[in-house]
Amino acid sequence: MSRLRLDPFIVAILATVGVATLLPASGAVAGGFGTATTIAVGLLFFLYGARLSTQEALEGLRHWRLHSVVLASTFVLFPLLGLAVTLLPASVLPAQLAAGVLFLSVLPSTVQSSIAFTSIARGNVAAAICSASLSNLAGIVVTPVLVALLLSGDGAGVDGSAVLGIVLQLLAPFVAGQLARRWIGGWITRNSAPLKLFDRGSILLVVYTAFSAGMTEGIWHRLDAGHLLVLAAVCVVMLAAVLTATGWGAKLLGFARADRITIVFCGSKKSLASGLPMATVLFGHAQVGLIVLPLMLFHQLQLIVCATMARRHARETEGAEELVAA
Repeated sequence: MSRLRLDPFIVAILATVGVATLLPASGAVAGGFGTATTIAVGLLFFLYGARLSTQEALEGLRHWRLHSVVLASTFVLFPLLGLAVTLLPASVLPAQLAAGVLFLSVLPSTVQSSIAFTSIARGNVAAAICSASLSNLAGIVVTPVLVALLLSGDGAGVDGSAVLGIVLQLLAPFVAGQLARRWIGGWITRNSAPLKLFDRGSILLVVYTAFSAGMTEGIWHRLDAGHLLVLAAVCVVMLAAVLTATGWGAKLLGFARADRITIVFCGSKKSLASGLPMATVLFGHAQVGLIVLPLMLFHQLQLIVCATMARRHARETEGAEELVAA
């Protein structure tokens, strides 16, 4: 049962969705939350920039084959699967949920969980750190570009104001954080616990604002249990396909076991921490609630599945080590 335990952060997000459903912000209050969300997103990406070590990512480029496979999985394989989902008829999966799956597919990998699962599974942790960092650095530019290319004309595309928002709310704070890292990097490391609370609090603010807008627009009346079951099945199939492709692909390309583990765990993740704030910038407030539903579901699914896989890899490694020692 412990394998099926919900991530506490997901529980907090679901609780926030419940509050937004019962007590949605509207009028001037909604405007205030919108302003607060804009500021919080800018600060989030400033901190993301200050945390990520560009030097470590660049130094890790000697593992270019490994990083190329991870980036290809993140920004090529995933989007192709997302595009396939959009071919489903709207009666099976509503257009905005399909757009949400496509948005999920173009997001960068996670940092913390990719590294943590690689470590548990006895993979190449140094390569995981570099690969996850590269994915997030690339995602600041690649994700908005892919959204503009793939989602235009689906009722969820970006417009001119969103392009300006990407620059002002995402790219500029991120670059500022990178430039300030040499002076504030140590302070951020020493204060990681309270800053983590700020990160999560900001994301909960994003969720409340997005789902409040969805309630006031009445978008939830368009969904039923059947649509949610289809969405869950789509997320399961997508994760299974990527895990299988990265695992077999890395083996066929001749990577060592530790590197294969890194490729699987870094190439199969999608970042909730980056995705939720990005969605508020890229899409209209009334759309965000449905757009991010696939991401929230996929995030929990990837944690459950990858935690199980990491423990299995660890047991296999320990068993092999015992045989060698004997």
